[in-house]
Amino acid sequence: MEAPSVADAPKSTQEKCGVFVTLNKLGGGGRSLRGCIGYPLPYRRLIDAVTESALNAAFEDPRFPPVKAQEMDRITVEVSVLTPPETIKVGSPREYPEHVRVGTDGLIVGRGMRRGLLLPQVATEWGWDSEEFLSQCCLKAGLPPDAWLLDGTEVERFQAIIFGEESPRGDVARHKLN
Repeated sequence: MEAPSVADAPKSTQEKCGVFVTLNKLGGGGRSLRGCIGYPLPYRRLIDAVTESALNAAFEDPRFPPVKAQEMDRITVEVSVLTPPETIKVGSPREYPEHVRVGTDGLIVGRGMRRGLLLPQVATEWGWDSEEFLSQCCLKAGLPPDAWLLDGTEVERFQAIIFGEESPRGDVARHKLN
């Protein structure tokens, strides 16, 4: 049997989308991050962005050694298809928390050359409120946790459609956060 070609893929996979692929390793009664890489902006066709992000999450995430084939029986794959980010406009930085919807929004915090991105599912997995989510996104950017309160720090939000394996090499389902 011949593998399907990119030309055989559904038309929706040909659209440019931001996407992240997350690898979670199961063990010890829980799961831990094993790799997560993607494109926050719609630079690539979805089919290409997913393929490249999956390979990069497995082999190029600088936080982890490359995934070995024998690990795949303990790893689940999750794909987050992102909406384009939108800048959150506020009169004062103290208003940001009321504009962040935990369980719906992902965040990108930027200041100067530093940028940090956290997917929407991160805040729900950790039980964060919107202020903690903003602070953790600042830390991801290498900024102090209260940098979101400083004038000149940009905060963007996006949403994601999330698909993930129910178990390693298992069925794939759409995941709802709320």
